[in-house]
Amino acid sequence: MAYGTGIYGQALFGQDLKDNGGPDLDKVDLMAYLPPYYIDVKEMEELQKQLGMELELQQFCMKDVLNQRFIQSATWGLERWERELGLPVDPSKAYERRREMLLAKLRGSGTTTKAMIMQAAAAFSGGEVEITETPGEYHFEIQFVGVMGVPLNMPGFIQLLEDIKPAHLTYSFKYTYTWWETLKSLIWNQARSKTWNELRVYEGE
Repeated sequence: MAYGTGIYGQALFGQDLKDNGGPDLDKVDLMAYLPPYYIDVKEMEELQKQLGMELELQQFCMKDVLNQRFIQSATWGLERWERELGLPVDPSKAYERRREMLLAKLRGSGTTTKAMIMQAAAAFSGGEVEITETPGEYHFEIQFVGVMGVPLNMPGFIQLLEDIKPAHLTYSFKYTYTWWETLKSLIWNQARSKTWNELRVYEGE
């Protein structure tokens, strides 16, 4: 169930969304605002409970709508950001990956420079990079230093890079892997329990 501006119409009156896999709503206790003689009056307690649940839902919706105004907290509102920035809309992708693309797109606006590419790359998880330029060959090399191995969202990063770099420039990638010295601390049984790819990015324990 997608929570957002449509949640009010999808929830039944008095439905406890928390007990049905819904959002974590802030508790509203309206009985606390009534005179003491209403305490233990079952009809009043039930009425205030239902009204309180409606207020909880309203508060949640207000916060949820506000969250959509910011890429870092947007969920169902990511589609609007993607359309605004001319990115493909793919709800099947994780929110984190979609947010990375949006932030990188914003950071990659304007004249392409070495600093701008580095800033755009940093929007991706493990995307801290160093760039080495070879002007005479119209080529630059991007080395990932923020994470061992290949970053998770490489297709997204390549898509962004193709969008922002000048057409005449070519590029290549360089990844950071584990030094063999780091693996000397592993005993044979520990090493056997890991795959080759895991050993390539092993940073010690």
